[in-house]
Amino acid sequence: MRVQICAVGRLRAGPEKQLIDDYLSRLEVAGRAIGITSAPLVEVEEKRRLDGAALKTREGELLRAAAAKGATIVALDERGRAEPSEAFAKRLGDWRDAGAGDVAFLIGGAGGLAPEIRESATHVMAFGPATWPHMLVRAMLAEQLYRAVTILSGHPYHRA
Repeated sequence: MRVQICAVGRLRAGPEKQLIDDYLSRLEVAGRAIGITSAPLVEVEEKRRLDGAALKTREGELLRAAAAKGATIVALDERGRAEPSEAFAKRLGDWRDAGAGDVAFLIGGAGGLAPEIRESATHVMAFGPATWPHMLVRAMLAEQLYRAVTILSGHPYHRA
């Protein structure tokens, strides 16, 4: 199974990008043994000046187009389900075991995700009730994906 992060906006070189790249490379190495690999981060951006609702809708279209065809869609949204790392790992493992070829995690822009993305997603997840900067959510997701893979493989990274 391949996991993919599709996000609105371009992340410039710096500590956040280094952190994301580090966790995604760790995920690639650790996940190989258990059948989970990572795809490169896909960034989308709308160049036209659009108002709030129109911008969210357009970003949603771009995110959908960036996700692998037939992927299980996971929307990251503050109204989603917050779950412990072990439950997230189990969910990821269940998708893998059910034969999901691709799982695409969609992260909206500063204005959030289009409602259509949330409504049509297989799963809507949150990192708690707080609102997080959308660029930081990428790093948090990359770490949780790596953590999930280590939980599934019995690696000691997760010490709960």
